[in-house]
Amino acid sequence: MTTLEFSYSLNKMSTSLKPFALKLTRDMDDANDLLQDTMVKAFTNKDKFQEGTNLKAWLYTIMKNTFITNYQRMVRRGTFVDTTDNLHYINSSGSRIENDAYQNFTLDDTHAAIDSLDDVYKTPFMMHFRGFKYHEIAEKLNIPIGTVKNRIHIARKLLKAELTVYRHKN
Repeated sequence: MTTLEFSYSLNKMSTSLKPFALKLTRDMDDANDLLQDTMVKAFTNKDKFQEGTNLKAWLYTIMKNTFITNYQRMVRRGTFVDTTDNLHYINSSGSRIENDAYQNFTLDDTHAAIDSLDDVYKTPFMMHFRGFKYHEIAEKLNIPIGTVKNRIHIARKLLKAELTVYRHKN
C-alpha cells in the first residue's frame, strides 16, 4: 500500500473512530485530541501495518492504548485540571497546605481505644503491631500460638467497634 493510499484509508476511518474516542474521553476536545494522536501514531508507524489485515481494528487498538497511556500519565502526575475559564491546577504539589487536625483526632482516639483494651488483648496486639510474628509473641508471653491469634483478633474487633466513627461509607 502506498503512502497516499494509506493516508486515504486513514482519512476514511477517522469518522468511525470519533464516536469511540468520545466514549473514552467523554469530552469533545479531548476526543479530537485523541483522534489526532491516533492518526499521527498510525501514520508514523504505517510500516508496521500489514496489508490485508483489519485497518479499523489496528486503529482502534492504537486509540485505546494511546488513551490508556495518557490516562496513566495524568494519574502519575497527580494534577487535576479545573475546566473552568481560569484553568486552575487543583491539588498541585506547589500550593498544597497540610492540615493534620483530622489525623491528630484520629490518632488520639486510636491511642485512647488501645489504652482502654484489657492487657490480655493489648499486649499481644501491640507486639504484633510492632512487627513481632505470632510464634515470637507466643514464645515471649508463654501462651499457645492459637491463643495469640485469638487475642489479636478480639483486640481488632474491639478496636473496630470503638472506632466506628472513622469507618468509611461506600
